[in-house]
Amino acid sequence: MRIAAAAVLALVTGAAQAQTPDLPQLRVAMSQDADALDPTLSRTYVQRVATLNMCDGLFTYDDKLAIVPRIATSYSWADSTTLVVKLRPGVTFHDGTAVDAAAVKYSLERHASLSGSARKGDVASLDHVEIVDPLTVRFVLKAPDVVFLSQLAVRAGVLVSPKAAEAAGKDFALHPVCAGPYKFVERVAQDRIVIDRVPDYWDAANYHFSRVTFRPVTDSTVRLANLQAGAVDVNIEIPPVDMDKVRQDPKLQLTAFDGLGYSGISFNLGRTATGQTPLGTDARVRRAFELALDRAALVQVVYNGAHAVTAQPMPPTSPFYVPAVAPTQRDPAKAKALLAEAGVKLPFPIVLTVINQPDQVQLAEVIQSMAAEAGFEVKINAMEFVASLDAGEKGNTAAYLVGWTGRPDADGNIRDLLHTGAPVNWVGYKNPSFDTLIDQARGIADMGQRRALYGKAFEILHQDMPILYLYAPRWIFGMSRKISGFVPVADGMLRLNGVTMAR
Repeated sequence: MRIAAAAVLALVTGAAQAQTPDLPQLRVAMSQDADALDPTLSRTYVQRVATLNMCDGLFTYDDKLAIVPRIATSYSWADSTTLVVKLRPGVTFHDGTAVDAAAVKYSLERHASLSGSARKGDVASLDHVEIVDPLTVRFVLKAPDVVFLSQLAVRAGVLVSPKAAEAAGKDFALHPVCAGPYKFVERVAQDRIVIDRVPDYWDAANYHFSRVTFRPVTDSTVRLANLQAGAVDVNIEIPPVDMDKVRQDPKLQLTAFDGLGYSGISFNLGRTATGQTPLGTDARVRRAFELALDRAALVQVVYNGAHAVTAQPMPPTSPFYVPAVAPTQRDPAKAKALLAEAGVKLPFPIVLTVINQPDQVQLAEVIQSMAAEAGFEVKINAMEFVASLDAGEKGNTAAYLVGWTGRPDADGNIRDLLHTGAPVNWVGYKNPSFDTLIDQARGIADMGQRRALYGKAFEILHQDMPILYLYAPRWIFGMSRKISGFVPVADGMLRLNGVTMAR
């Protein structure tokens, strides 16, 4: 336990004094360090956890996944392509400038045009933004899009200070200025992100921590040790193997709930030289790799069966889930036959890039063992989280074990990642039939018709296999028993409104 003890000491001595001494501080352990603290550029779950309570959006989700207002107060559809949103009066950014229709217009246009924006796909259906008056904004779409409002409840609806963004330019992420209940204080890479409570926030009475400090701790054993020792108050990613340890600790409480996303293996489909191998260019090789794996056994061995196996981008709990698109049963002999049909020499080599954290490395090792029986020689390349994302984005991975935290609507789990030319389509997938199906689904309000279209799209994905979907993760949070009022939402966020901590 020497490593754990050292980490506890670092977490305690690194804490700074809060600005509001009558309120407690909250310390949160995360599995990875965040990427850019810029809502336009960010790609990671941990970044959104760290900034959700700092960077408010127009809307958010409640625990039933209903869209509810934040900076907005109401919305109405003037017609199928015109959304009118009313804004909350008197709201300011952390630099004192007004949150008004001009700021909304600026933020959405920044999402659409900023170099490197990860939001371009979220706002792709937006034609332009009109300022009706200081507290009314009109979004005009290129075509009917039933998904657009839900995008405004996630990252695309997050607003930034135009004054601060213009002044900082490409360095905005180093000191983000938003309009949430907490404001940015400091970031030390691989060590901490610190935010402080804003006393004049419009809903400040519902926020009860003077300071929140987020700590990246990649080793799950160390994260648990810090939670048990009281060096952190929340651990947002408890591995299933540690659930009983949290349950049995009288000082702790466990909250587990279904998520919206998936974990899988994304293949480079020849987008770069790294992907120009039979694995990237021949779907038979990818389907053979699927036949080499037993999803249920993977989840049982690595995660104690806590997650649900899936062969599609939506979890079984989603209304968009298609039962007919089911995981293929493991069949090493059939996998070898497919490889022979594809004309590849055995053993066939695959470099599998994984995030360097214990459960992901263990998952890769089990995949490696299973795949060997089917004629694959898997080499594991473990990388630091953000570095692995950069490698995936640049096309420097052939097979990348990575997850997507997910959106309530099926469109949010596939369009940006798989539509031809989409901003996060790192695999380089192109299928006009798939594109047509999800484009049609975006313009139809009837849930039955949309589900049928997505069902056909998922069948195409299962054949082409740009991503080998493995399982749908559950969120597992460990917290001090002193904490109360936390309401879990399937997006896995740590919303602090109403959350308190006893002295």
